[in-house]
Amino acid sequence: MGKIKVAVIGTGNISNEHIRSYLKNPDVELYAFCDINEGQLKMMAEKYGVTRTYTDKDVMLRELPEIDAVSVCTWNSQHAPCTIAALNAGCHVICEKPMATNAAEAREMKAAAEKNGKLLMVGFVRRYGNDCRILKDYIDNGYFGDIYYGKATYLRRNGAPGGWFGDKSRSAGGPLIDLGVHVIDLTRYLVGNPKPVSVYGATFYKLANRPGVKGGVKTHVSAGRSDNDIFDVEDLATAMIRYDNGSVIAIEAAFSLNLKEDEGKIQLFGTKAGAKLDPELEMYTNFNDYMANVQLAIPTALSFENLFANEINHFVDCVINGTPCRSPAEDGITLMEILDAIYESARTGHEVVIG
Repeated sequence: MGKIKVAVIGTGNISNEHIRSYLKNPDVELYAFCDINEGQLKMMAEKYGVTRTYTDKDVMLRELPEIDAVSVCTWNSQHAPCTIAALNAGCHVICEKPMATNAAEAREMKAAAEKNGKLLMVGFVRRYGNDCRILKDYIDNGYFGDIYYGKATYLRRNGAPGGWFGDKSRSAGGPLIDLGVHVIDLTRYLVGNPKPVSVYGATFYKLANRPGVKGGVKTHVSAGRSDNDIFDVEDLATAMIRYDNGSVIAIEAAFSLNLKEDEGKIQLFGTKAGAKLDPELEMYTNFNDYMANVQLAIPTALSFENLFANEINHFVDCVINGTPCRSPAEDGITLMEILDAIYESARTGHEVVIG
């Protein structure tokens, strides 16, 4: 098989990571762009030298049947329609996280992939990080024993993105579905993808996007953010997820929260040892019956240098060589089931049983 022809649907911010990674891969020809925003489309096409541009995905897929694979980088509500259209056109697809706006959509996407005999990979990029690789090596070799509890946080003091991120009709939710999806998937992947059985969750709308806040800087915001942007999603979400192996993971995700500084860390606790990524990896165990802290003599903090390239290279390898996918559609469906259950628990105030 020669170079695969790749199209990108949705040329907003995250698409840059996909595009730059494709350009580095010798087995890829960056073939076409599609976006409903003509100005953004023109700017990205000129930036990356792509001449085949479309504002309608269906027209692009119909006129360019030679496309082999597609990156779906739209806002969340268009993940399912764009992915299903590309699969039905005979393309392999990598879809950005979250896979969809709910589990029902995610199942429809997987069904389309199976019907057409094509790969559907979910963009769980944290699975491809150096920190994940190192920590998972220790876990898989039994260093931590039985991991029975974990905590993961992704908290921002003043980091509500602008644009579509705060518009529930396009995003389907706030920090839970945007940030929490990363740490929920990462913790589940690290401990062997156990099946979720129940969740208890709560969401809050208290600080919103902090319109008019003074004395600080807005962090992690989209270009052109305005305090007048729609913001009808939660600003904080918290949940406890119980898995079928008896383990429990506690999750916190926030766009706006009155804390000193942004926080993002993973903690796992096992019968033999524990670990924390914050951002460097530290491990806690016993040596000769003395408590001991372990820090590796190599860099262990997440490096963004090749993070997306690792993910895209794996996608290309799966397409060309049939390599088993590390972040398949099944895992995306499970993640959406967890998110659905958290939002439902927050709505009802009760635990939600999954499955």
